[in-house]
Amino acid sequence: IEFAVDGARRMQDLINALLALSRVGRVSTPGEPVALEAVVATVGRSLAERFEQTGATLTHDPLPVVRGQRSLLVSLLENLIGNALKFHGEAPPVVHIGVERRDGEIELSVADNGIGIEADYAERVFQIFQRLHTRDAYEGTGIGLALCRKIVEQHGGRIWLDLAYSGGACFRLTLPTSNEEE
Repeated sequence: IEFAVDGARRMQDLINALLALSRVGRVSTPGEPVALEAVVATVGRSLAERFEQTGATLTHDPLPVVRGQRSLLVSLLENLIGNALKFHGEAPPVVHIGVERRDGEIELSVADNGIGIEADYAERVFQIFQRLHTRDAYEGTGIGLALCRKIVEQHGGRIWLDLAYSGGACFRLTLPTSNEEE
């Protein structure tokens, strides 16, 4: 019975993740100004239990206002920060969101002190259903980073793994600035 229940729960998680992936880009509402400070606060509340369980800390540079869809940006940061909380080593997770402003766009970095990702897998991690670890080692569907890529591309940006970062994993992504930010 436990095996069947676990299989049903994993199937439901997979269906929900696939539905979220399929929704990105389907509803094409124009972007609006979104305060990333508020997005990070929402993500913090959503992941509060995992922060408490792992003893994690989250820091960030002053966050800008970007142009986009708030719900998608919440999902994006929830996936990236959630992965940092999931793939941590012995030490409590430390996550930092950095910000750089460049020519009409914002470059964000989401860096952690976790187990990291080998350079050989820098592109593979963004493919749907690609997992680097067994399901027994780490939970998940293998859809999260594919969803992140789709969300960032829907916003006219790009996302990549920073191969120069050596303290864990660091994802970098670009988003368009809001007129209010400029």
